[in-house]
Amino acid sequence: MTVFLFIAVLAGIAVALQGQFMGTMTRAVGTGTSVLITYGIGALVAVVVWLTRRDPAVPIRDVPWYAWSAGILGLVIVGGIGFATPRLGLSRTIVITIAAQLAAAIVIDHFGWFGAQQRAFDVMRGAGMALTIIGAWLVVR
Repeated sequence: MTVFLFIAVLAGIAVALQGQFMGTMTRAVGTGTSVLITYGIGALVAVVVWLTRRDPAVPIRDVPWYAWSAGILGLVIVGGIGFATPRLGLSRTIVITIAAQLAAAIVIDHFGWFGAQQRAFDVMRGAGMALTIIGAWLVVR
């Protein structure tokens, strides 16, 4: 479990760094070009990792239809953060993004949508969401 927590923390730090770097690129070359650069480099690294790991080919028909939108959603995430960061600032952009992620995750978990393990909304989750919204408001104001 400790390794998974470390990976989650590392991912959170990466989101903040990526947001700032995308904001810097967006100011220099525009949102479209910065998204292209980000995804282009990411695609090259992904291909190298995929080729070196030699994962066995899996039938793509086993992938649910909704999962195919992950790449498009990634573009929305990267483009949205890159666009918003130079206009709102990194902390505002990240806290709004995190609050929206948590709200969406709570709904997805509650209903068990898209293959998620169903976890009912309860008082503790509601309190956590309320605190997140209050925290986001404090950072944004």
